[in-house]
Amino acid sequence: MNPDLINRLTPFREEALGRGIPPEDVDGWIAAARPSGTLVTGGDGPVVGRFGGPLLLPADAPDPWFPLLATLDCAALPEETTGLQLPPDGRLLLFGFPEMTYYGGSAGEVVYIPEGTPVEERNTKYACVYGAEGDQFDDTDTLAIHEQFPQEELRLAPDVSLPHHFLVRSPEGGDETVTLPGHPRAWDLAEVWDETYGDIVVDGPLHIGGYASHECTETDPVTDAAEDAQEARRHRADDTAELPAPEEWTLLAQWDIGLNGREGSTLHWVIPRQDLAERRFDRAHVSFFWNP
Repeated sequence: MNPDLINRLTPFREEALGRGIPPEDVDGWIAAARPSGTLVTGGDGPVVGRFGGPLLLPADAPDPWFPLLATLDCAALPEETTGLQLPPDGRLLLFGFPEMTYYGGSAGEVVYIPEGTPVEERNTKYACVYGAEGDQFDDTDTLAIHEQFPQEELRLAPDVSLPHHFLVRSPEGGDETVTLPGHPRAWDLAEVWDETYGDIVVDGPLHIGGYASHECTETDPVTDAAEDAQEARRHRADDTAELPAPEEWTLLAQWDIGLNGREGSTLHWVIPRQDLAERRFDRAHVSFFWNP
């Protein structure tokens, strides 16, 4: 990782050592740091996409159920900044809506459009917001949330990320959890990170790569979302194929929402690492967290 990013963790290291956490434990936590791209709506960083904007899709693509949140330029999001093997070109479209789902269902989707693919502007009323064709639908709360979706250019700021979580599922199975393996002081280190990261990381609404977080992070939100994706498959009679194990998934994007009526909520787009390497996005899963 870029040494400048590691140097930005100095306040975290000093605070952890000041609390009596052994240096080897602190350095082990820092060794787990990942690069991350924070996307902001101001500043002088390169433009890498935008919130909202026109919906541009191939003519044969189905109408998306969820509204478009952002369109990203893959070529402008290098692996050394995001830590992800994104496609070298083309556009990545993030769809989603901040609402609870049933039986682990996805709260959005990801669509990849390779460079040079013919597209046309699609004027659609998203079924998630307006209801499916022929439905009698009048959900004023849903409409009010969608009307607040941002409509701005997104600029890239290189960032650094450490785990917010400190527990993992027990190898014995079930709902039991254990301390993050290899990090006996994980709880203390995660607490220090939670109290210092605000002065270290870039303040922005959309994050690409890095570690996932939300307001009540104890276990990894990526692992939790991957388990939800598997549960959703079990509840679909026509789809019983097993997904990769939860530890084989990664964070694609995180939206820290902050809309009126959804304050403190988060959407996570997660994907199996192998799928990302193969530029396959149909199994990406979107999870919603809210602690109202």
